[in-house]
Amino acid sequence: MSGNLLARSIHDLTAAAWFGGSLMGAVGLNGATAEAQDPTERTRLSSLGWKRWAPVQTGAFAAHLASLVPILWENKGRYAAQDGVMRWTWIKAGVTVAGAAVTLYSGMLGKKVDELSQQGAEGATEPSPTASPELEKAQQQLRALQWAIPAFAGTVIVLGAQHGEMQRPTNVKKGLLKH
Repeated sequence: MSGNLLARSIHDLTAAAWFGGSLMGAVGLNGATAEAQDPTERTRLSSLGWKRWAPVQTGAFAAHLASLVPILWENKGRYAAQDGVMRWTWIKAGVTVAGAAVTLYSGMLGKKVDELSQQGAEGATEPSPTASPELEKAQQQLRALQWAIPAFAGTVIVLGAQHGEMQRPTNVKKGLLKH
């Protein structure tokens, strides 16, 4: 396997892990923990699941970023010469950074929810009527972010496909002539 094929595969697989893990967490983990009989178990169990996922997510982000080095190196000529490649690269970088920031903030909110889990909840992202304002605010933010994260990750995957389409010979030719 060539170095660029390996780097591109790692790049795509780590974005897929980010997308799939965040979507499964929102639908499966958070949804299932809402079924716990004990209201204090709902946020605690969800927090435990997300804590187990966090090292995988962190490793995926690190590998995603590391895989950029050979990809950028291999395509350095195209960035300068082919119309649109640099623009789409910056857009993808911006979406990735924004998504990573939202994911990090979500983890910080999750830690807060975990610390307040003894208050109980309707679900991982649904506060109980008796929740403290701090817990209620954190859960409301998490409710939105649990859907924003897979949207960011999915956008990164789509933008990766856009980059792939730009490498088709006919598109490279058009982009070089246009530039």
